[in-house]
Amino acid sequence: MTTLQTRVPEGTQRLAVVACVVDIAMFVVFAALGRASHDEGHAVTGTLRVAAPFVIAYVVMALVARLHRDPLSVRRAAAVWFPTIVLGMVLRRLVFDRGTAPAFVVVAFITTAVLLLGWRALVHIIRTARAA
Repeated sequence: MTTLQTRVPEGTQRLAVVACVVDIAMFVVFAALGRASHDEGHAVTGTLRVAAPFVIAYVVMALVARLHRDPLSVRRAAAVWFPTIVLGMVLRRLVFDRGTAPAFVVVAFITTAVLLLGWRALVHIIRTARAA
């Protein structure tokens, strides 16, 4: 039994995996939208190269913040989102040798906030409406 399994209820484990997959997909969507807006094509490898530093940063920050304990929490996801983009920019610049123009940084912060926090807020709204 892993440490994650002993600390997180089984239903939450599955939810954490699904949330992680959705979050990673959101970074790929972010990269695809950016590439499309700059007419850089829709090549999968190019999109994944753009998304990679942010996905790596997300995985690190999600583990540090223990996002798996409450994967649908907008508050906890927000605590992961900001340092993820900062670390992602550092990785993008230093490891992936890509640009970090101020306009790109602003767009990255705004777009990823909408994508990562937005789907959680939508789930919360739906759950609240169903419970009422």
